[in-house]
Amino acid sequence: MSSALGEIERFVDQGGPHLVATVNPEFVMRAQGDGEFARVLDSAALCLADGTGVVWAVRRRGCTLAGPVAGADLIEPLAALCARRGFRLFLLGAKPGVADELAAQLRAANPDLAVAAHAGGPGPSFDVETLERVHAHKTDVLLVAFGAPAQEMWIDRLRDRLGVAVAVGVGGSFDYLTGRARRAPVWMRRAGLEWLHRLGRQPWRVRRMAVLPVYALKVLSAGK
Repeated sequence: MSSALGEIERFVDQGGPHLVATVNPEFVMRAQGDGEFARVLDSAALCLADGTGVVWAVRRRGCTLAGPVAGADLIEPLAALCARRGFRLFLLGAKPGVADELAAQLRAANPDLAVAAHAGGPGPSFDVETLERVHAHKTDVLLVAFGAPAQEMWIDRLRDRLGVAVAVGVGGSFDYLTGRARRAPVWMRRAGLEWLHRLGRQPWRVRRMAVLPVYALKVLSAGK
């Protein structure tokens, strides 16, 4: 987490745009058959390992990685960084009212934080209003919660028009942080079982999570 925050801080100091992607096994498997999504992930300035499945795969390839950095875990320390450095934060996505509620929470925890929020949407019909709001706030760090791959494709499509230093895809993190969705207990997250908790609470995910055994086999077959 500390190195992820350090990289994002450096990106803001450099100026943008920089895409930060929170990559889980579903991302990896989707990119196997979706060349455009793979291109966008390859273009990212930073890919964070969102979950122990990616950490495991990285370590099997001989790389050193201390642990996962999930989007839901990143937002609060990132907000604290933005408050400390005077970076302007914008929350985009989720259902109407969710981003506003999270913005209020982050502002209460960090009184010096300049944060704005908007639900928006990934379709082109939302672009004009969203860009106007992002620009009006003089945004440095943009968190996009449209879900994958929509959020990454949206950032890529508008990358040169956003006017931000950093844009991060954070999936369903706004719902978790406002209590609309429950995260797995800490022990399950540390044991790499957060996917099982999600499946138990959201059975509709079974089709998406069917890629996990295939992912594991691919990692094992790739060797070290």
